[in-house]
Amino acid sequence: MISTTADKNRKKTRIRLWSVAFWLLLWEIVSRIIGQEILLVSPVSVIRRLFELGTEADFWSSVAYSFGRIIGGFLLAACCGVLLAGAGAACRFVRELAAPAMAAVKATPVASFIILVLIWVPSRNLSVVISFLMVLPVIYTNVLNGIQSTDRKLLEMTEVFDVSPWRRIKYIYMSSVLPYFRAGCSLGLGLCWKAGVAAEVIGIPAGSIGEKLYEAKVYLETPDLFSWTIVIIILSIAFEKIFLLLTDLLVGRVERR
Repeated sequence: MISTTADKNRKKTRIRLWSVAFWLLLWEIVSRIIGQEILLVSPVSVIRRLFELGTEADFWSSVAYSFGRIIGGFLLAACCGVLLAGAGAACRFVRELAAPAMAAVKATPVASFIILVLIWVPSRNLSVVISFLMVLPVIYTNVLNGIQSTDRKLLEMTEVFDVSPWRRIKYIYMSSVLPYFRAGCSLGLGLCWKAGVAAEVIGIPAGSIGEKLYEAKVYLETPDLFSWTIVIIILSIAFEKIFLLLTDLLVGRVERR
């Protein structure tokens, strides 16, 4: 059931080659019409600059710096979100206590959080905290909804037959929660990269992708600006695919035991 749902979701979100070619062609046409690469650089120039950056050691160190901190914040938020959702589902007090905090985090603009957190946290760790704060409410809400949507008749059956808590989690809750968790991770990964890089652009930690974006903006290096943006998109999509695939494989392995 889980694998079928995952396959359907992948088919729905598959990016077609012809659509990518269309947008690249439109980008090239508009760039030629404008005729000013400082305003809109052509895709050919961006790709050329991207390959040039790939040969520089500083490029890979910046990627590793930002990737480690942003994904670190995401993974920490995913773990805390799942644990907090489990506690909230089991205890009404925890659920009611967490509700105002989650609502406040979701409603507060990212820029406000970045400026506030920058007062207390060094700029080198800013992206970790911001990524964590942006992802936590998403994972918490999705997983909590997944737990609460579990079939009550199945739970009653497990009580009648005295099924152990581990088997309930393994065969009942995991199947119910996984689609919600996957959806939360898919949304959270996009948010963590957007918020994390925005935090780096404002905090400007040395050796980060955000610093490179800021420098490209200051010195009007439009090819660099587009190239780094493409790097962020590639990192976000690639990690999302790998993470969700590993999640499906791990859950499938646990269920077979």
